Amino acid sequence: MSTESKHNPAVFITGCTKGIGLAIAESFAAHGFNVAGCARNEQHLSELFVRLSTQYPSQQFLFETCDASNIVDLKSFAADALEEFGSIEVLVNNAGIFEPGKILEEPEGQFEKIWQVNLSSAYHLCRAIVPSMIKNKKGHVFNICSIASIKAYPNGGSYSISKFGLYGLNQTLREEVKEHNIRVTALLPGATYTQSWESAGLPQERFMTPQDIAKIVWTSYELSESTNVEQIILRPILGDI
Repeated sequence: MSTESKHNPAVFITGCTKGIGLAIAESFAAHGFNVAGCARNEQHLSELFVRLSTQYPSQQFLFETCDASNIVDLKSFAADALEEFGSIEVLVNNAGIFEPGKILEEPEGQFEKIWQVNLSSAYHLCRAIVPSMIKNKKGHVFNICSIASIKAYPNGGSYSISKFGLYGLNQTLREEVKEHNIRVTALLPGATYTQSWESAGLPQERFMTPQDIAKIVWTSYELSESTNVEQIILRPILGDI
């Protein structure tokens, strides 16, 4: 890594190749950040690496194939990113999966599968990365929760439970690290147009855009270090879907 790129702050994003995660990665890269990101699709990661490193040649990009349910791989990637960049200034816990269902009717194992990706990944990444923020007395953690974190809805099942859990993690972490000058923010977006909604048959204008979520994340980050945005609720202009 060049000396110049080492001076750039770094952001770590899970689920960085699609939707909200991709929009956040693009936003932080455009603002001069080095970017560490992981996702499951190696080709998508490779394409993103080529595009961003070509567009921002003075910055560093580290992408690794990783399933967010694999805690060992996640922790290994976090260690790689810390070694590569020296420190991580922003952590974005974005990886998530949705499978509809009801608690009494879901297939066996669905709860554990969703819980691992949507909540356990965030828990273990906080444990892996936040200590370095505390050491530097600087950092910001964004947890991409959901409207489902505060409002149960039909067929939410294990997904909604996991998002309630992620919101709880956010609130707990906020209390634990505020004295170390670490900011913690929960994003609670409603329906955002991503790949999971493409087959819904609804007009695209009925949804929010991933870029709008990314703008809110960046705006929250760039406020003074004396200000912590506790949570942000965003819904489509016509309300929930």
